Amino acid sequence: MKAFDEMWEQIHKEMEWGKYPSEEVIRFVARNYYGTERSKVKLLDAGCGTGAISWFAAREGFAVNGFDGSKTAIGKAVDRLKSEGLTAELEVGDAAAMPYRNEEFDGVIDSAMIYANKVETIRTILKECYRVLKPGGKLFSTGLFKIGMTGYGTGEKLEEHTYRELTEGALAHRGTVHFFDQAQILELWSEAGFTNLKMDSVERTDRNGTVQVSFFMVESEK
Repeated sequence: MKAFDEMWEQIHKEMEWGKYPSEEVIRFVARNYYGTERSKVKLLDAGCGTGAISWFAAREGFAVNGFDGSKTAIGKAVDRLKSEGLTAELEVGDAAAMPYRNEEFDGVIDSAMIYANKVETIRTILKECYRVLKPGGKLFSTGLFKIGMTGYGTGEKLEEHTYRELTEGALAHRGTVHFFDQAQILELWSEAGFTNLKMDSVERTDRNGTVQVSFFMVESEK
């Protein structure tokens, strides 16, 4: 099974993408790891793209690994960190078979990566996140897009709540998108072994109010 959608390689070749982490990611890192000896905290930027979270975490003094299926994105991330004198171990890899040992990380951060798959692949990715976390380690997922937001139901239906090539909204022409509700998140995360789920959400508009964007953020623990 492969999670990476080759469409993202083309997107990263054609566009500048994601130079800075989202507010919710910064908040998760600050709340959980700022009071620690940062150099001994190992974080994984899962589906790192062009390395926004890797850049932030390395700049803040954490030990950082990251992977993405796009060679172009990894190249851009490596160049950026090198240009700023920052260090992170970045490589091409797939979320369905992460290139790491068991129990290697204190935290795994998924910023809008898990959502871009069908449900069976999401199950596999969650099991991989659980595998590579140390006991007591945390998974933070953001960009778990909600059923009903703009674009939901457009494009090609692959399965219930999963569509490809949406024709409307912020995720239009971005490959496969699975939309979540709270019950399914609880089911999938619990099935993978995660406990102590903390679930929040964001609701906002875009493009002068014509597009509704809504997603869940989930912190969970091994």
